[in-house]
Amino acid sequence: MAGGDDLATWALARATSFFLKPDAAMLPALGRVSTWATGQHYESAAVNTFLQIADYYLVAYALAHGYTVVTQEIASTSTKRIKIPDACIGLGIKCMTPFEMLRRERARFVLGSST
Repeated sequence: MAGGDDLATWALARATSFFLKPDAAMLPALGRVSTWATGQHYESAAVNTFLQIADYYLVAYALAHGYTVVTQEIASTSTKRIKIPDACIGLGIKCMTPFEMLRRERARFVLGSST
């Protein structure tokens, strides 16, 4: 919501039940993600930023519940920013692109004639 952008507007238009709520299983996962992030060779600013944004909670939720993370981000060797795929790789969480997910799920998009 802090961004005040189109995504924030879209999220506000959804019912609160649309989003997964933090739960007790997340507490140890948050600790593991934090320990992983601080134990890597990222710049302090990168770690601090990561631990303050939604990516941290997303990765922890996936870790706590054995979920796969779908993201358009790609892994990076930069020490200036922790990217979601890097955290997933480091913590053994399955991560894929939206296109990989669509292939895996065998999504089909069928265009119909408009009337």
